[in-house]
Amino acid sequence: QVQLVESGGGLVQAGGSLRLSCAASGRTFSSYVMAWFRQAPGKEREFVARISTSGSTTYHADSVKGRFTISRDNAKNTVYLQMNSLKPEDTAVYYCAAGYRFGSRVARDYDYWGQGTQVTVSS
Repeated sequence: QVQLVESGGGLVQAGGSLRLSCAASGRTFSSYVMAWFRQAPGKEREFVARISTSGSTTYHADSVKGRFTISRDNAKNTVYLQMNSLKPEDTAVYYCAAGYRFGSRVARDYDYWGQGTQVTVSS
């Protein structure tokens, strides 16, 4: 089992940047595929990005491709989401998730979730 704690959210102007972090407990972090999802008010949870166990393979949703970058540091049990060129439509609660199934963009395929961190982008 793994516990996830996100941090780094906040209020930023359009065009700005934020870096989210997700710290994981436990000694098996490197065995999990990690992902970021987000959920805006009144909307379904949306896939943002995922990264393989080694960090060698990543995938980003079209809506964030070229602006967001997912990465991980297995020595620090942490996954990151660097967000640049933020837009008001990026406003949401951002969640990190851990699972064993690589290649999924579906929330139900991830077994563990953090509590979320709010990102608000003002225009």
